[in-house]
Amino acid sequence: MAALLGSSSSLAFSGSRSRLLPASSPAPSLASGAFSRFSVGIAGGVGFRRRTRALRVSNVATEIGSAEAAQSLAAEESQRPVFPFSAIVGQDEMKLCLLLNVIDPKIGGVMIMGDRGTGKSTTVRSLVDLLPEIRVVAGDPFNSDPEDPESMGVEVREKVVKGEKVPVLSTKITMVDLPLGATEDRVCGTIDIEKALTDGVKAFEPGLLAKANRGILYVDEVNLLDDHLVDVLLDSAASGWNTVEREGISISHPARFILIGSGNPEEGELRPQLLDRFGMHAQVGTVKDAELRVKIVEERGRFDRDPKEFRESYRAEQEKLQQQIASARSSLGSVQIDHDLRVKISKVCAELNVDGLRGDIVTNRAAKALAALKGRDKVTTDDIATVIPNCLRHRLRKDPLESIDSGLLVIEKFYEVFS
Repeated sequence: MAALLGSSSSLAFSGSRSRLLPASSPAPSLASGAFSRFSVGIAGGVGFRRRTRALRVSNVATEIGSAEAAQSLAAEESQRPVFPFSAIVGQDEMKLCLLLNVIDPKIGGVMIMGDRGTGKSTTVRSLVDLLPEIRVVAGDPFNSDPEDPESMGVEVREKVVKGEKVPVLSTKITMVDLPLGATEDRVCGTIDIEKALTDGVKAFEPGLLAKANRGILYVDEVNLLDDHLVDVLLDSAASGWNTVEREGISISHPARFILIGSGNPEEGELRPQLLDRFGMHAQVGTVKDAELRVKIVEERGRFDRDPKEFRESYRAEQEKLQQQIASARSSLGSVQIDHDLRVKISKVCAELNVDGLRGDIVTNRAAKALAALKGRDKVTTDDIATVIPNCLRHRLRKDPLESIDSGLLVIEKFYEVFS
């Protein structure tokens, strides 16, 4: 695993209203109008407010690209330093699950459960440096994909259908933190009060689910999340869309995200409906080896003393891992898995009484992503053996009298079927 892997979002003020936007947001000239596009007149129906300023698309794209580069560079220098992913010692299972989800977001995210102080949050947040770039529509608050209608906001889709050109830029995948104390309005979106008071119209202000579209939504201590927020996540994770009904406004926008959660099992169990929405499940334990513990303490001490120098010492390994991820994402579509192996995967799921077919689908996807990460175009039995415990462990029916770990049950059944 060591050989395989290789040796928060900052905030910037943008626009006249000084909204907090992620550092990867488009240029202020477009961002300031992004939230006013969905508007409803107090006395009338729904309408789209169009900007009166005429802009050439080619010039807009050029300006956005240069502004984006300058903004990203400034943000990188000023943001809170993140511990390098390649500097994390041990916890190979957790790191592999995270990498596979970056390679194939359709795996469905990962749930990380383990003891306190084992680096769960540090590892997840260190993933920010490795996230690849995606193409988005400039100025769109939903990170719309210019080539996929299913990932477009309503306004962008209407423009594309009419044949209009939309400015496009490349930006890194966004990681959004969902705080435990967040309100439902902040998560789903709500009425833009400022717009209502100044212009007299009802306007929609997107929430965290809009920002997380085509990105990562991270919930620390997810087992402590309020039930009403769990219901919101379940609805969005199931449909890929977020629908908001607020004070006469009805808005739907895409909300397809990689859901990553972490927590301590001693603090409570997760609702089965939400647990099933996580594609993979990683268990993290406290490192017992004294030498590894000393190394972890020393590395953390180096990082705390001089974060910039510490990150620089791991730059080469980080760049190597970034290239490995980019190569795996580009070759994922050509990876094949034999029909015989797919049948055996489904047989394991059936004999373990796994509810539904999500376990079969996720195991196939994770095995392909692992093969792509290793630079191969065909899935092997070893690939399946590596990922199947993480894909099925949390889907088994709980037996209160069973003392054996559910992951071991999956492995036993795997060797029984694949023998």
